[in-house]
Amino acid sequence: MPLPTSPVIRRARLGAELRKLRRRESLTLEQVCGRLGWASTSKLSRIELGQSRPDLADVLDLLDVYRVSRDERDALIVIARDAATGRGWWKTLGGMGERQRAYAELEAGAETVVEYQPAVVPGLLQTPAYARLRLGVARLLHPEVDVEVDVRARLVRQEMLHRPEPPRYTALLELAACEPGGMPGGIWRDQLRHLVNLAGRPNVTILVVPPGVTSGGTHPLTPFSRYSFPDPADPRTVMIEALTTDVRLVATADLAWYDAVVDRLLDAALPAAGTAELLARAADDPTLLARLTDDPALLARLADDPALLTEDREAEAANDLARVVDDRAQPADDPARVADDSPLSPSRRSGGRPVSTRGARDVSALPRPRPPVD
Repeated sequence: MPLPTSPVIRRARLGAELRKLRRRESLTLEQVCGRLGWASTSKLSRIELGQSRPDLADVLDLLDVYRVSRDERDALIVIARDAATGRGWWKTLGGMGERQRAYAELEAGAETVVEYQPAVVPGLLQTPAYARLRLGVARLLHPEVDVEVDVRARLVRQEMLHRPEPPRYTALLELAACEPGGMPGGIWRDQLRHLVNLAGRPNVTILVVPPGVTSGGTHPLTPFSRYSFPDPADPRTVMIEALTTDVRLVATADLAWYDAVVDRLLDAALPAAGTAELLARAADDPTLLARLTDDPALLARLADDPALLTEDREAEAANDLARVVDDRAQPADDPARVADDSPLSPSRRSGGRPVSTRGARDVSALPRPRPPVD
């Protein structure tokens, strides 16, 4: 079941509010714990840092010590109850790893989610088969990972894109994240088609970032996700994904930096319609993305004119029809026809299609394609 708020964000909010109240009363950690008979300051420190699920009785005791007014007290009790949410909800997930749980808590109550991925499809957009492959690789570093449990938990997380009043979700993908990367062709094609289908949802936007955009200036070095929440007092958050752990940022200065990065990526990305057309074509042509990587100038032009892909499809159909007509008109021993059937001929090198003469505007005029991965 979906949560109205994010427990991890509410814990951070509660901790920050309690810390302000303690400082307003000019009390130290030691003084507060002494009044409450708590054996160590670590318990209060963890509550203030949002690192533990608070006990409502402990929060009520703290509010008594801080002499909080009734209205302020009622508001903080609501936040404390949201922060304590968890156990029953996690049971519905069937278990998941600690890292995936951190993302699930943020996603649970998010109003907007923006994700940047340079190398893989984000977890919220993965098919079960794709997720199984990715998690299988993760077991090389984390042998304790239960792949099937994590796949099931990931699928439950994805339900938030389909819930009533879902968050607005935007994925910014480098071209490499959409390439097959050695995985079986069927899994890869199904994944691309799944992205196209998801992009048709009104709350989901998927954008491809052309190569070179992140190669200079202000650019991200690692995957990240940015979350905002319905209550403006809840801290906006960025999660940075690293190899073995993740980093959560809530400081205003840090968020401003990532806001600038997101704006830069959004300005440079292909439009949503152009991205959907590109992914749909790539699912039918395993060499397309690699060829576009070799010619980033063409991909950049697609950002301004996504119709180039549609025009190229029409041109390929016209070329194929013309080739059939020419073949029928040529004698079987005609030198031109024999040359065209040679393994080194342009049409054979392009997978059996004639090379278009439309120049750089034509996707089929790109360099020699790489063999498909199946």
